[in-house]
Amino acid sequence: MARTLRRPEELIAAGLAEPAALPALRQVAERYAIALTPTVRARITAPDDPVARQYLPDPAELLTLPHEREDPTADRAFSPIKGVVHRYPDRALLLPLLACPVYCRFCFRRERVGPGGGLLSEAELAAALDWFAATPAVREAILTGGDPLMLSPRRLTQILDRLEGMAHIARLRIHSRVPVADPTRITEPMLAALTRRKPLYLCVHVNHAQEFGPEAAAALAALHRAGVVLLGQSVLLAGVNDSEEALQDLFEAMLAHRIKPYYLHALDPAPGTARFAVPDRRARALLAGLRGRISGLAWPTLVREAPGGAGKKPIGPVWELPSP
Repeated sequence: MARTLRRPEELIAAGLAEPAALPALRQVAERYAIALTPTVRARITAPDDPVARQYLPDPAELLTLPHEREDPTADRAFSPIKGVVHRYPDRALLLPLLACPVYCRFCFRRERVGPGGGLLSEAELAAALDWFAATPAVREAILTGGDPLMLSPRRLTQILDRLEGMAHIARLRIHSRVPVADPTRITEPMLAALTRRKPLYLCVHVNHAQEFGPEAAAALAALHRAGVVLLGQSVLLAGVNDSEEALQDLFEAMLAHRIKPYYLHALDPAPGTARFAVPDRRARALLAGLRGRISGLAWPTLVREAPGGAGKKPIGPVWELPSP
């Protein structure tokens, strides 16, 4: 039975890394978690393809540049209680755990996520939910982490039931890699947990069209049938999707799976991620080049996280219109 690859030695045995790289990869693994699910492994065609580049460790991760920060989105400064981040007046994040099915090499929380999970204790989760109940200005509860769909359906149901029962919470949102990276988790009990009276939006993180396989297609179709609204969020990454062709293919693939492209993120400067950076000028040019070539349904908002936790800001492109 195929299993998740977590150790450099397993990557070498699978032909995804060279034996000579083992000492350096062990150093990377000591600092940052590694995980490739069988689904992700099946989508990799070569150790340097756009899927592999997102998940396979690289010695370059050991180099931290001066501008890179352990907490580039300033989560901690906006955390009123463990497991909650309240950056915007009308919405707040709930981080019930810090485990993921896979670990992206560019993750902005890469210093904190890992197999240990950072799972909130019963008391910590209760306190976080009590904070939501006592904060009527918050109308949108956003579950993130880590990956909330790594929770059991029972635990996820308990959390969503509590949030949905708060009169001031108008909608729920979940950010997840699971439908594409570990679609076997989209079971009937999980679908039941996600079937809600109030609107529930699932933001599916996917960065390249090659990530969509038959298992992901089935999981996404099941989510759609369950009434879950699917949004797409991606990160613009050098060597992965930094071309007009790759972005067009990605956005068209999202629409084919009933996912509305929502955000295209500029890279957050987490430690050891510089190899993925795409300059903002090039990012704007890529999107400008797609205007008119893709449907407006396929158009995401290009955003960058402002320094100091000031939130996501659209960064273009800006259009010059002719004078009337």
